[in-house]
Amino acid sequence: MLVIRDLSQLPDSLRWPVVTLGMFDGVHQGHQKVIRETVRWARRQRGESVVLTFDRHPASVLGHKPPSHITSLAHRLALFEALGVDVCVVLQFTRRFARTSAEDFIKRIIADALGAKGVLWGFDCAFGRNREGDIGLLRRFGEELGFTVRRCASVRLGRDTVSSTAIRKAIVSGELQKAERMLGRPVSVLGTVVRGAGRGHQLGFATANLDLHHEVHPPIGVYAARARIRGREFPAAVNIGRCPTFGRASALPITVEVHVLDFNEPIRGLDMEVQFIRRLRGERKFRSPAALIAQMHKDVAAVRRLAKKP
Repeated sequence: MLVIRDLSQLPDSLRWPVVTLGMFDGVHQGHQKVIRETVRWARRQRGESVVLTFDRHPASVLGHKPPSHITSLAHRLALFEALGVDVCVVLQFTRRFARTSAEDFIKRIIADALGAKGVLWGFDCAFGRNREGDIGLLRRFGEELGFTVRRCASVRLGRDTVSSTAIRKAIVSGELQKAERMLGRPVSVLGTVVRGAGRGHQLGFATANLDLHHEVHPPIGVYAARARIRGREFPAAVNIGRCPTFGRASALPITVEVHVLDFNEPIRGLDMEVQFIRRLRGERKFRSPAALIAQMHKDVAAVRRLAKKP
């Protein structure tokens, strides 16, 4: 997938671009439906599928309280590529850009810069100054400027519409199965492995400490998970919490520590994705390091059992 961060870098060789646009936070089942249809439409025309997204949430620039991200930009890009997207254009969202009218956005970006021949419209999409751009305006200019606009319906699970807001609520409340159904894949976090306190190694369970690229993660507790490192997958035990056995919990920051089973390679500085399988237990303070070690052996055994299941 070609990633473009400046419209001037767009290649001149695009033959029949089909464009969809949005933040796509979470790249959930609704987003996947839009993106897959964009890819199919482009392939039928022997053209290129183009996702237009932003480097940050508009609310973080406009002074509103931005929602916590389910997926970082790097994570979104990886998921777009896995869905078969040919080109992703990442626009910098600034206060100046926020003043762009919907009409100017269509003419300058969708028509002139991208040369769109088709535009796929997601059910909750809006664009331009004060979110004034809608599908009616897009279709009117499409007739004038020579591109076709199609609408993609929302995805529903039972009575509920799949949305990033609903997924955020499910993840932070620990409803992993509900969030997984809406995402269409396991709940996961992406982070960079950084130096930790080194206690895991001292206890015989070396851990990778993750500096998360986004804010949304499951509640404090111990989880069975799968860790993806350099394209390989390993079972893992994950602790999200404050390690109260070694200090006053209220004074300690929340950390994400990953014990990767059957793995012993230097990975500091690398990115790791952790996919959650199940919550094993809550975090608690043990009377001694020996008691904690005994529990960790039980946790690892549980991870091995769960990791074998399809």
